[in-house]
Amino acid sequence: MNACTVYCGSRVGAHPDYLDAASRLGKGLAARGLTLVYGGGNVGLMGALAEAALAAGGRVHGVMPRKLVDREVAHTGLTRLDVVETMHERKQCMIDQGDAYIALPGGIGTLEEIMEVLSWRNIGYFHKPVAFLNVRGIYDGLLEALSVLMREGFIDPEWLGAIVVEQDPDCLLDRLVSDPFPGRSENAPV
Repeated sequence: MNACTVYCGSRVGAHPDYLDAASRLGKGLAARGLTLVYGGGNVGLMGALAEAALAAGGRVHGVMPRKLVDREVAHTGLTRLDVVETMHERKQCMIDQGDAYIALPGGIGTLEEIMEVLSWRNIGYFHKPVAFLNVRGIYDGLLEALSVLMREGFIDPEWLGAIVVEQDPDCLLDRLVSDPFPGRSENAPV
């Protein structure tokens, strides 16, 4: 594993634990020699995540559509910043660059991006790990909704079991590094 793509909010949220988790995840990625791939912003959890990784000597690769760069929310001190034309290009680049995908707390964009990754993994485009940093139980409702879909026969139990969920950034990263293909069957392509 060389790089983790992280999806997270452009806001800090209502509790300081979210900001702390983003900073700890950034530091943890750098400490493990993993490149952070993220949305390229300098605000909210995105900014805290990138700043922590950079301060710890890590590599940070941001990907941002030109429309958002023009609004001056791009982080200008990154190891690498790719400016793309559309959100679709941004998502594809972030997926292509990652060896694992992590959802920190965030809003609609974060949910949309991590659900797309889960969908692509489900249909076999890749078998890389997908994880939720479930700070303060923020994803409990979503995880329960996915469990209901499984019980109702819309999601395979193996698929749901492959999602890594942790409340602590270091525990999450340790699990991803120790088992880079959770839930993978012997016959599944990598």
